[in-house]
Amino acid sequence: MENTNQKRSKSVFTLLYVAFIICFIDRSAINIALSYIGNDFNLNATELGFVSSAFFFSYALMQIPGGWLADKFGSKITVITAILMWSIFTMMTGFAWSLVSLLVIRVLFGIGEGAYPSASLKQISEEFSYQTRSEATSAIISSNYAGAAIAPVIIAPIIATLGWRSAFHLMGILGLVFVIAYILILRPIRQKKLKADGDKNRIDWKSSVANPVVWQFFLVVLGLSIITKGLDSWMPTYLLRARHINLAGIAWLVPLPSISAGIAALLCGYLMVHFFKDKEKWLIALSCLLATIFMFGMYKSVSLTNVIIFEVLTYFFKGLAFSGCFALFAQLVTKRSYGSSVGIVNFGGQLAGFLAPIIIGMIVEHFGSYNSAFLFLVISAAFSFVISLTFNATELKENQQKVANENE
Repeated sequence: MENTNQKRSKSVFTLLYVAFIICFIDRSAINIALSYIGNDFNLNATELGFVSSAFFFSYALMQIPGGWLADKFGSKITVITAILMWSIFTMMTGFAWSLVSLLVIRVLFGIGEGAYPSASLKQISEEFSYQTRSEATSAIISSNYAGAAIAPVIIAPIIATLGWRSAFHLMGILGLVFVIAYILILRPIRQKKLKADGDKNRIDWKSSVANPVVWQFFLVVLGLSIITKGLDSWMPTYLLRARHINLAGIAWLVPLPSISAGIAALLCGYLMVHFFKDKEKWLIALSCLLATIFMFGMYKSVSLTNVIIFEVLTYFFKGLAFSGCFALFAQLVTKRSYGSSVGIVNFGGQLAGFLAPIIIGMIVEHFGSYNSAFLFLVISAAFSFVISLTFNATELKENQQKVANENE
C-alpha cells in the first residue's frame, strides 16, 4: 500500500511539475514576443507594460478565489479547468488584431490560469505526508524557473521562424493535449472525500484572512516577486533596445537566471530540513538580504557581462527565499484551509506581476533609461528583507506543532 501511495505521489508531482512548466512557457511567451507585438501594433513603452500586465491583473485577482475553488470542489477538478481555460486563451492570443483585443484576451487568460497555483499546491499537500511536504513544495516551485528557462529556448526560435502568433497557437495546443494525459493518468478525478464529508468542506476563512502570519508571507512574496516579474517582463526588451542585441543571439543567455533560481528552489527544501530546522526564518531573511545586495550590484553594473552575472546571483537568492516562504508555509497551515491561505500568499506574488511591468514601463518612459527601474527593484528586494525579520520564531514553531499534531 505504501509503495502504491509513493508511486501515485510521484505521478502527481510529475504531472503538476510539467503543467507548471507549460504554464510558465505560456506566460513567458508574451515577454519574449513583446517587442514584435509592439512593432506590429505600434505600441509605446507604457502600452507594452499594460500588455505584459494584463494577464497578471486577472491572474492576481484569481489567486484567492482559485484557492477557495480548490478547497471547495477539489484540487483535481480545479487543475483541469484551469489548464483548459489557459490553453484556449493562449491560442486566442495569437489571433489578436488590436491592442484592445490583446488586452481582453490576456485578462481572460489570467482568469483561466489563476486557479492553478493554489490548486496544484493543495494537491501536493494532499498527496505528500507532513514530513515530506516542505521538500515537495519547494521542488514543485522549481518548475516555475524551469519553465521560464525553457521558454526562450522554445519560443524564440518559433517566433524567429514562424512568427509570434504561431508560438501562441502551438503552446495552446500543447496545453490541451496535456489535459487529456492528466485525466487518463489520475483517474478517478472526483475526490471521494468531497462527497462524503460535506461539513469539512466548509472553508475556514477566518483562520486564513485573520492570520497575521499569512499576510507577512504575502508581503515577503510580493517584494520578491516584483524582482523577477519586473526582470522577466523587461529584460528581453532591455537587451534588445538598450543593448541592441538580437533576440536569436541571446536565446542561450536568457535562461541562465531562471536556471539559477530553479537550482535554488531544489536546494531550498533540503537546506530547510537539514540545516535550518526551527531556524527557517533566517534562511529566508539571509536569502532576501543577499538578493538585495546582488540586485544593487546589477543596478550599478556598466558592462553587459556584469549585468548578467549579478542577475544570475539575484535570481539564485531570490529563488531560495521565495521557495523557502512556500516550503515553510506548507508546514503552518492545515489541509482544510490550505488552498485559501496559500491563495492569499500567492496573490502577493501575482499582484507583483501586475504592478511591476507597468511601473517599470512608466519609469523607463519618464526617465529615459533602465537604471531607475533597476533601483526600484533594489528597493523591492530590501522591502522583503525587512518584512522577513518580523517573523516571530516562537509563533512559527507553535503553528508548525499544531499542524503536525493534526496530521498524526
